[in-house]
Amino acid sequence: MVTEPNNWGRFGPDDQRGTLNLLTPATVLAALASAATGQVISLAMPIRGATSSAAPTTVPHLRGRPLPQHFMSVDGGDYAAGTRPVGAGLRVADDAVIVTHHGTTTHMDALCHMWSGEELYNGHPAARVRSYGAARCGIETVGGVVARAVLFDVPRHLGLDHLPVDFRISAGLLREIHDDVRPGDVAVVRTGWPLVWDSSPEEYWSGQPGLSAGAGRWLASRDVAVVASDNAAIGGLNARQLADEGLEDDLHMILLWRHGVHLAEMLRLEELGAACAGRAGKDFVFVAAPLRIEGGTGSPINPLAIL
Repeated sequence: MVTEPNNWGRFGPDDQRGTLNLLTPATVLAALASAATGQVISLAMPIRGATSSAAPTTVPHLRGRPLPQHFMSVDGGDYAAGTRPVGAGLRVADDAVIVTHHGTTTHMDALCHMWSGEELYNGHPAARVRSYGAARCGIETVGGVVARAVLFDVPRHLGLDHLPVDFRISAGLLREIHDDVRPGDVAVVRTGWPLVWDSSPEEYWSGQPGLSAGAGRWLASRDVAVVASDNAAIGGLNARQLADEGLEDDLHMILLWRHGVHLAEMLRLEELGAACAGRAGKDFVFVAAPLRIEGGTGSPINPLAIL
């Protein structure tokens, strides 16, 4: 049982959605007022080709993780003995399957993704997470997210292209950038780390900057609905691509397990950062919908920012 301040029981004993419960119809309608120009920006990294091609290696990912796999059939010839009759002169290419993994593409973590002891978020039994899926707190409980979002463009605030590999973002720095964080908001944190991939994958794999435990607790205290970042783990990673913090200070444990705050990782934020740099406000509308994978620990997403 978690003892640190948390949201267990706050939304009822059967709750599986955490702070997404704060996105009431009134909150969603109010969030729509954050759009001023109607410009729509995708915040997702591309999924390129199958692992049998060189294409996925051009997209940032954690070392050793299965790469996104995008298989296609052309006229059915790749996966079937014959072709589908579709009419004279027509040719068909079908997407057969897309397989992704945490740490390899833009995705959202479900509340069943990580836990400690024998309990998931809100005290749901961890024994219900099996190889065929999680019976509690799966990604299908998310539905869709439409919310006001605030951008914490940390490197731009500090006059950098990207944060140093060992940089941990403090709560004080977040407050300095944007102190108007409201219940139900999506906190979008830019580290700029994906830029490193373009110059050196080896440097990208040497670690990653991210939020400190204090910053995670501050965001949780502000009742954010989602925390999203362009890094791979919200918190920082070392050269072994692991968090240095213990369980008490691990960002996934603070946000997912204790507070029921969903996480969106490996976003592409360069275009958004440039667009917001010229705006008076730092807020916008955030839209994301994970695939309805029953019992899934996460799902690929294509988050949209509406400015």
